[in-house]
Amino acid sequence: MSQQSEFTTARDPLPDHEQKQAALSYLNEAWAEALHDGIDGDCLAQASLFTAFAELVSTYGEDAVAKFVEGLPVRVRNGEFSITLAKQ
Repeated sequence: MSQQSEFTTARDPLPDHEQKQAALSYLNEAWAEALHDGIDGDCLAQASLFTAFAELVSTYGEDAVAKFVEGLPVRVRNGEFSITLAKQ
């Protein structure tokens, strides 16, 4: 008679900043793959924003997300989402 053992390893969840870094890495890989497959960057951006806002609304509710996005124009104008490439 054979006895089957299950090995489970309980891992502590990653700290929030590490989860965000991991998530960004996954999204960057998926984005690059979609671009490689011919998906337009603007279409990717719009689909990503829709998915992100749908998840935030699901988690926090419409009012909280509406309040959050009220601050986006200032953040965009302040360059928080601009990626500048260093010239060497």
